Amino acid sequence: MSLKDLPEEERPRERLARYGSEALSTIELLAILLGSGTENRPVLQMASELLAHFGTVNALSEASLAALKEVKGIGYAKAVQLKAAFGLLSRIEEKKQGIVLDSPEKVYALIRSEMSNQKIELLMVVLRDVRRCRIHHEIIAKGTLTELLMHPREIFHEAIRHRAHSLIIAHNHPTGDPTPSQRDLQMTDLLVSAGKIVGIELADHLIIGQSSYISFQEKGLIKGKY
Repeated sequence: MSLKDLPEEERPRERLARYGSEALSTIELLAILLGSGTENRPVLQMASELLAHFGTVNALSEASLAALKEVKGIGYAKAVQLKAAFGLLSRIEEKKQGIVLDSPEKVYALIRSEMSNQKIELLMVVLRDVRRCRIHHEIIAKGTLTELLMHPREIFHEAIRHRAHSLIIAHNHPTGDPTPSQRDLQMTDLLVSAGKIVGIELADHLIIGQSSYISFQEKGLIKGKY
Protein backbone atom coordinates (compact mmCIF):
# COMPACT_ATOMS: atom_id res chain seq x y z
CA MET A 1 0.00 0.00 0.00
CA SER A 2 1.34 3.46 -0.94
CA LEU A 3 0.60 6.88 0.52
CA LYS A 4 -1.77 7.50 -2.40
CA ASP A 5 -4.07 4.79 -1.04
CA LEU A 6 -4.74 6.79 2.12
CA PRO A 7 -7.60 9.32 2.35
CA GLU A 8 -6.28 12.67 1.15
CA GLU A 9 -6.63 14.37 4.54
CA GLU A 10 -4.49 11.63 6.14
CA ARG A 11 -1.68 11.56 3.58
CA PRO A 12 1.61 12.70 5.13
CA ARG A 13 2.74 14.36 1.90
CA GLU A 14 -0.35 16.54 1.67
CA ARG A 15 -0.23 17.35 5.38
CA LEU A 16 3.42 18.36 5.09
CA ALA A 17 2.64 20.64 2.15
CA ARG A 18 -0.25 22.22 4.03
CA TYR A 19 1.10 22.48 7.59
CA GLY A 20 4.88 22.06 7.34
CA SER A 21 7.15 19.25 8.52
CA GLU A 22 6.73 20.25 12.19
CA ALA A 23 3.12 19.07 12.07
CA LEU A 24 4.13 15.52 11.12
CA SER A 25 5.33 12.75 13.40
CA THR A 26 8.68 11.05 12.90
CA ILE A 27 6.84 8.00 11.58
CA GLU A 28 4.99 10.09 8.99
CA LEU A 29 8.23 11.69 7.83
CA LEU A 30 9.83 8.26 7.49
CA ALA A 31 6.79 7.08 5.54
CA ILE A 32 7.31 9.89 3.03
CA LEU A 33 10.93 8.82 2.59
CA LEU A 34 9.93 5.19 2.09
CA GLY A 35 7.21 6.14 -0.37
CA SER A 36 5.30 2.87 -0.35
CA GLY A 37 4.79 -0.25 1.69
CA THR A 38 4.19 -3.83 0.62
CA GLU A 39 1.03 -5.73 -0.12
CA ASN A 40 0.68 -6.86 3.50
CA ARG A 41 2.45 -3.96 5.22
CA PRO A 42 1.19 -0.38 4.76
CA VAL A 43 3.89 2.22 4.54
CA LEU A 44 2.99 3.85 7.87
CA GLN A 45 3.20 0.46 9.57
CA MET A 46 6.56 -0.16 7.92
CA ALA A 47 7.83 3.23 9.10
CA SER A 48 6.61 2.49 12.63
CA GLU A 49 8.32 -0.91 12.67
CA LEU A 50 11.51 0.61 11.28
CA LEU A 51 11.69 3.21 14.05
CA ALA A 52 10.79 0.63 16.71
CA HIS A 53 13.52 -1.70 15.46
CA PHE A 54 16.28 0.89 15.97
CA GLY A 55 14.72 2.73 18.90
CA THR A 56 15.72 6.29 18.01
CA VAL A 57 16.18 8.39 14.90
CA ASN A 58 19.87 8.76 15.74
CA ALA A 59 20.34 4.99 15.82
CA LEU A 60 18.39 4.67 12.58
CA SER A 61 20.54 7.32 10.90
CA GLU A 62 23.71 5.45 11.84
CA ALA A 63 22.48 2.01 10.72
CA SER A 64 24.29 0.25 7.90
CA LEU A 65 22.61 -0.88 4.71
CA ALA A 66 22.73 -4.44 5.95
CA ALA A 67 21.13 -3.49 9.26
CA LEU A 68 18.36 -1.56 7.52
CA LYS A 69 17.59 -4.52 5.26
CA GLU A 70 17.02 -6.69 8.33
CA VAL A 71 13.71 -4.87 8.83
CA LYS A 72 10.92 -6.68 7.02
CA GLY A 73 9.90 -4.83 3.88
CA ILE A 74 13.09 -2.76 3.63
CA GLY A 75 14.93 -3.81 0.51
CA TYR A 76 18.06 -2.48 -1.10
CA ALA A 77 16.34 0.50 -2.78
CA LYS A 78 14.59 1.76 0.37
CA ALA A 79 17.72 1.24 2.46
CA VAL A 80 19.72 3.34 0.00
CA GLN A 81 17.03 6.07 0.04
CA LEU A 82 17.26 6.26 3.82
CA LYS A 83 21.06 6.34 3.85
CA ALA A 84 21.02 9.14 1.25
CA ALA A 85 18.52 11.21 3.27
CA PHE A 86 20.48 10.85 6.50
CA GLY A 87 23.72 11.54 4.63
CA LEU A 88 22.37 14.89 3.47
CA LEU A 89 21.17 15.70 6.98
CA SER A 90 24.60 15.00 8.46
CA ARG A 91 26.19 17.44 6.03
CA ILE A 92 23.74 20.16 7.06
CA GLU A 93 24.39 19.46 10.75
CA GLU A 94 28.16 19.53 10.23
CA LYS A 95 27.89 22.92 8.59
CA LYS A 96 25.65 24.36 11.28
CA GLN A 97 27.63 22.91 14.17
CA GLY A 98 30.43 25.44 13.94
CA ILE A 99 28.26 28.54 13.47
CA VAL A 100 29.12 31.31 15.91
CA LEU A 101 25.89 32.82 17.19
CA ASP A 102 27.04 36.12 18.65
CA SER A 103 24.26 38.36 17.42
CA PRO A 104 20.48 38.26 16.98
CA GLU A 105 20.96 38.63 13.23
CA LYS A 106 22.89 35.36 13.05
CA VAL A 107 20.33 33.52 15.14
CA TYR A 108 17.52 34.85 12.97
CA ALA A 109 19.34 33.79 9.81
CA LEU A 110 19.71 30.28 11.24
CA ILE A 111 16.09 29.74 12.24
CA ARG A 112 14.09 32.05 9.96
CA SER A 113 13.08 29.39 7.43
CA GLU A 114 11.75 27.12 10.18
CA MET A 115 9.86 29.78 12.14
CA SER A 116 8.45 32.29 9.65
CA ASN A 117 5.00 32.05 8.04
CA GLN A 118 3.77 29.33 10.38
CA LYS A 119 0.07 29.04 11.17
CA ILE A 120 0.61 27.99 14.78
CA GLU A 121 3.02 29.15 17.46
CA LEU A 122 6.24 27.20 17.73
CA LEU A 123 8.86 27.33 20.45
CA MET A 124 12.50 26.71 19.53
CA VAL A 125 15.60 26.41 21.67
CA VAL A 126 19.03 27.27 20.30
CA LEU A 127 21.89 25.91 22.39
CA ARG A 128 25.45 27.28 22.45
CA ASP A 129 28.78 26.20 23.86
CA VAL A 130 31.16 28.38 25.82
CA ARG A 131 32.48 29.91 22.56
CA ARG A 132 28.91 30.86 21.59
CA CYS A 133 28.95 28.27 18.81
CA ARG A 134 25.77 26.40 17.96
CA ILE A 135 25.50 22.99 19.58
CA HIS A 136 21.94 22.14 18.67
CA HIS A 137 18.60 23.71 17.89
CA GLU A 138 15.13 22.27 17.63
CA ILE A 139 11.44 23.06 17.94
CA ILE A 140 10.36 21.64 21.28
CA ALA A 141 6.72 22.70 21.49
CA LYS A 142 3.81 24.02 19.48
CA GLY A 143 0.48 25.54 20.38
CA THR A 144 -0.37 28.75 22.19
CA LEU A 145 2.19 30.92 23.91
CA THR A 146 0.75 30.14 27.35
CA GLU A 147 1.22 26.43 26.75
CA LEU A 148 4.67 26.87 25.24
CA LEU A 149 6.35 28.89 27.95
CA MET A 150 4.73 27.63 31.15
CA HIS A 151 7.32 24.91 31.69
CA PRO A 152 10.92 26.17 32.03
CA ARG A 153 11.96 22.65 33.03
CA GLU A 154 11.31 21.44 29.48
CA ILE A 155 13.46 24.18 27.98
CA PHE A 156 16.36 23.71 30.38
CA HIS A 157 16.11 19.93 30.16
CA GLU A 158 17.32 20.19 26.55
CA ALA A 159 20.09 22.59 27.54
CA ILE A 160 21.29 20.28 30.32
CA ARG A 161 21.03 17.19 28.10
CA HIS A 162 23.26 18.81 25.45
CA ARG A 163 25.58 20.35 28.08
CA ALA A 164 24.95 23.85 26.78
CA HIS A 165 26.70 26.86 28.24
CA SER A 166 23.91 29.24 27.20
CA LEU A 167 20.69 29.17 25.25
CA ILE A 168 18.45 31.35 23.15
CA ILE A 169 14.74 30.79 22.79
CA ALA A 170 12.58 31.86 19.89
CA HIS A 171 8.90 31.71 19.16
CA ASN A 172 6.80 33.02 16.32
CA HIS A 173 3.70 35.18 16.21
CA PRO A 174 1.42 33.77 13.48
CA THR A 175 -0.22 37.20 13.20
CA GLY A 176 3.05 38.45 11.72
CA ASP A 177 3.54 41.16 14.37
CA PRO A 178 6.60 40.39 16.54
CA THR A 179 5.69 42.91 19.27
CA PRO A 180 6.08 41.21 22.69
CA SER A 181 2.95 40.66 24.74
CA GLN A 182 2.79 41.09 28.49
CA ARG A 183 2.86 37.31 28.73
CA ASP A 184 6.05 37.21 26.63
CA LEU A 185 7.69 39.64 29.04
CA GLN A 186 6.60 37.76 32.15
CA MET A 187 7.69 34.37 30.89
CA THR A 188 11.05 35.71 29.72
CA ASP A 189 11.73 37.08 33.20
CA LEU A 190 10.85 33.66 34.63
CA LEU A 191 13.24 31.90 32.24
CA VAL A 192 16.05 34.35 33.02
CA SER A 193 15.62 33.55 36.72
CA ALA A 194 15.50 29.81 36.06
CA GLY A 195 18.69 30.07 34.00
CA LYS A 196 20.51 31.70 36.90
CA ILE A 197 19.45 28.84 39.17
CA VAL A 198 20.62 26.05 36.87
CA GLY A 199 23.71 27.94 35.69
CA ILE A 200 22.74 28.14 32.02
CA GLU A 201 22.25 31.70 30.85
CA LEU A 202 19.28 32.72 28.73
CA ALA A 203 21.12 34.99 26.30
CA ASP A 204 18.17 36.15 24.23
CA HIS A 205 14.54 35.65 23.28
CA LEU A 206 13.58 36.24 19.66
CA ILE A 207 10.01 36.76 18.53
CA ILE A 208 9.67 35.99 14.84
CA GLY A 209 7.13 37.86 12.74
CA GLN A 210 6.23 37.54 9.09
CA SER A 211 9.36 39.21 7.76
CA SER A 212 11.00 40.67 10.86
CA TYR A 213 11.91 39.85 14.44
CA ILE A 214 12.40 41.42 17.83
CA SER A 215 15.33 40.58 20.10
CA PHE A 216 14.80 40.99 23.84
CA GLN A 217 18.54 41.48 24.27
CA GLU A 218 18.66 44.30 21.71
CA LYS A 219 15.67 45.95 23.40
CA GLY A 220 17.40 45.82 26.77
CA LEU A 221 14.82 43.38 28.16
CA ILE A 222 17.55 40.79 28.84
CA LYS A 223 20.77 42.08 30.34
CA GLY A 224 24.27 40.87 29.60
CA LYS A 225 26.56 40.29 26.63
CA TYR A 226 25.47 38.25 23.66
